[in-house]
Amino acid sequence: MQWRSGKEVRSLFIDFWVSKGSRHFPSFSLIPDDPSLLFTIAGMVPFKPYYLGIQKPEAPRAVTSQKCVRTNDIDNVGRTARHHTFFEMLGNFAWGDYFKKESITWGWEFLTEVIGLEPDRMSVTIYEDDDEAYDAWHKLVGIPDQRIFRFGKDDNFWFMGNQGPCGPCSEIMYDQGPEFSCGRPECAVGCDCDRYLEIWNHVFTQFDLQKDGTLVPLPKKNIDTGMGLERLTSIVQRVRTDFETDLFMPMIERACAMGGIHYGYSPKTDLAVRVIADHVRSVAFMIADGILPSNDGRGYVLRRLLRRAARFGRLLGVDRPFLLDFLPDVIGLMGDPYRELIDNRLTVEQIIDVEEKRFGRTLEQGTELLDGEVARLRGAGRTELPGDVAFVLYDTYGFPLELTMEIADENGFTVDKAGFDREMTAQKERARASSKQKRSALAGDVYSELNERLGDTLFMGYEGAESSGSVAAIVVDGEEADSLEEGMEGEIILDSTAFYGEKGGQVGDTGTIASAGGKAEVTETVIRCRGLVVHKVKVLSGSLAVGDPVQSCVNDERRRAIRRNHTATHLLHEALGRVLGGHVRQSGSLVGESGLRFDFTHFEAMSKEQLLAVETEVNARILENSGLTVEESDMEHAREMGAKALFEEKYGDVVRVVRIPEFSAELCGGLHVASTGEIGCFKILREEGIGSGTRRITAVTGMTALKMFQKLWRNFSNLEGLLSVDEDAVLEKVEQLQAEIKGLRRSREEEKLNALSANLEDRLIRLSLKGGVEGVYGTFEGLAPDALRELGDRLKNGYRGEGLVILLASVEGTNVQIIAMADDNAVAKGVAAGKIVKEASSLLGGGGGGRPNLAQGGGKDPAALPKVFASFQAWVEGQIRS
Repeated sequence: MQWRSGKEVRSLFIDFWVSKGSRHFPSFSLIPDDPSLLFTIAGMVPFKPYYLGIQKPEAPRAVTSQKCVRTNDIDNVGRTARHHTFFEMLGNFAWGDYFKKESITWGWEFLTEVIGLEPDRMSVTIYEDDDEAYDAWHKLVGIPDQRIFRFGKDDNFWFMGNQGPCGPCSEIMYDQGPEFSCGRPECAVGCDCDRYLEIWNHVFTQFDLQKDGTLVPLPKKNIDTGMGLERLTSIVQRVRTDFETDLFMPMIERACAMGGIHYGYSPKTDLAVRVIADHVRSVAFMIADGILPSNDGRGYVLRRLLRRAARFGRLLGVDRPFLLDFLPDVIGLMGDPYRELIDNRLTVEQIIDVEEKRFGRTLEQGTELLDGEVARLRGAGRTELPGDVAFVLYDTYGFPLELTMEIADENGFTVDKAGFDREMTAQKERARASSKQKRSALAGDVYSELNERLGDTLFMGYEGAESSGSVAAIVVDGEEADSLEEGMEGEIILDSTAFYGEKGGQVGDTGTIASAGGKAEVTETVIRCRGLVVHKVKVLSGSLAVGDPVQSCVNDERRRAIRRNHTATHLLHEALGRVLGGHVRQSGSLVGESGLRFDFTHFEAMSKEQLLAVETEVNARILENSGLTVEESDMEHAREMGAKALFEEKYGDVVRVVRIPEFSAELCGGLHVASTGEIGCFKILREEGIGSGTRRITAVTGMTALKMFQKLWRNFSNLEGLLSVDEDAVLEKVEQLQAEIKGLRRSREEEKLNALSANLEDRLIRLSLKGGVEGVYGTFEGLAPDALRELGDRLKNGYRGEGLVILLASVEGTNVQIIAMADDNAVAKGVAAGKIVKEASSLLGGGGGGRPNLAQGGGKDPAALPKVFASFQAWVEGQIRS
């Protein structure tokens, strides 16, 4: 068998199946079009609608090398020869075309004639009742009966779910030789050891599983196969593990060089370099596909992998950010078939750099806390880390639970996962509590019943701000009513309306609904159930009843402002992508009459230069006065046009594409200006973080933006007059004054400190604590936190004993600032200043924390200080190890 590179094996597979009439589909994204999956986990996932009969296949035969991510066995990565988080699945597929005979004979042809595997080293498994597969293997291929193994449904029958397409499968096994065997006498095909290695699974989807468990033959039978590129390459290159193939070795060698080690000498360091090599591939591909680090979902998995790789680097002695060093290897190996790695290289570099540095800053603090807890618990004879400690590491220090469990395991500890889950659940419940009332208000069977009876409301607002219709239903206090009288409030549903119901971030319209006998003010328009548009109203005169013909009239001036802001969000979205990179995705928006709010994925705060570039780009497009076009099409055509879509949004068969020529295209059902010049101007008010990996921009347009510019200029002109300088010198003058003020404050604080130092001992209480540790506490008036720290430093610098712990407080009005310090000797005995501050701040009605040697906090209850100081000794002695 000829040695071949992994790249060559991939190309040979694709070329072979193309020669058999298959269409080559480039790898689909790691983000599947399937809400039940976090990642694309197999080659068939992108084709799932074809197997379910939801969509018609673009071609009857297909071949792919699909990038996949699986993390269910992450703990085994690096420990076994073949577990990976990222891998490539080679697959050939057919829908109502060729079936078992061709899949089996062509598959055998590829393995033996193209790749050159030895026929006598291969065996196959089949489903116990699949005589058709047996005949193909035995009669057509020529495999002897003793190398064809029949197994039951657990091993050789594939199900997509509790019902739907399913069928038997056949696995091709390769005998690597007795040196790979577990050594048991019964070792044979089906054993879990590495001797008989499954290399290719052929699934024959030929049945439709019914609810009652019966199997009905499908009118069109399908083929779905999958073979790991890494696994096949390891056989071709005759190496013991996937990690020793040329798909991994450049990363393995780099990791070894970084740690000054040799591969194969130590199981511990071998594990570390394998984990790094595997995880860095996953991280690069996930970011290139638009996934950003976050605290849930795909982003959490990405963050977990990145941090896990970073920590294994520390085990090799690499105490600096290093993951970026591997990116050239990943791109060099994978950039040719996967251009997204090259196209998004800058984004991948930026996110890895920011995330690894961010983790590095918290890793040391979190590890100190964890080490301290482990030492304390070990001293108490315990070997389980409490769940609340694991949660603090997760919530405060960004430690994935799995990382905490790994570190605990290395120290012979377990983690109270149930306790961690309780803390996590409690936090989620707190987060949900604030919106519970709103969700309850939106629920209601009456709207479901109305939608079932009336169907969706016909929206006429694209054509104008007025429309004719009739009252289809009235709701008062959650129940249907026949009419609304003057002064009453309620909800009106029309059969058709010009009012836009709040959706897609755009607020609902306001205006009036009038009949021959009454008029009502529309204060809000919402969508209650599917497409049922509900108008919240107050009757101004007369009455409105079910069946009345009415005229709906939208407040058009308000709507024009909303249109300006909505089109501006499209301009902003595209401008952000162009300035920051292709990873930018919309994650939320609010479009109202007074301004807009746009949430998007990004990994760090934007610089002033980036904000200016975005704002300039948007205003340049406004000045171009480009006319917008709106087109309705199917989803496939919209994607071909490059239209942006929200991943979480569910779209119908027909979608609406809003296009700004030569700039942007988005799927959107909202209202927009006719041309960009109507927006007038655009001004960003602020950019801020609202969660890990998510930023928010607040902006204004039109007259609101103009008034903002005018206000800024008026304030600036007034500032010129107050400072008695020209406009070019304003900034320099302000900086000069700030420096002078800072110097005066520093001098004042220094005078205070010197005065205090002269009689400092008179203001302090000293305690002799167990273990030879000394405690010091005291209260001061009006000292800033910096001054408190300076006093603490002076006390520490003059101390020469066995351990010193300090707790100082400053009171100003109802505000209390506290700092706690512990010298190295005290920390070595188990004292953590952060825990002391946490306890003290809780009594003071506030919060705080920090590192074992320094922490600060405070609260709003100065009257609780005596209780704080009375507890100080117990807190410290409770931490000191015996």
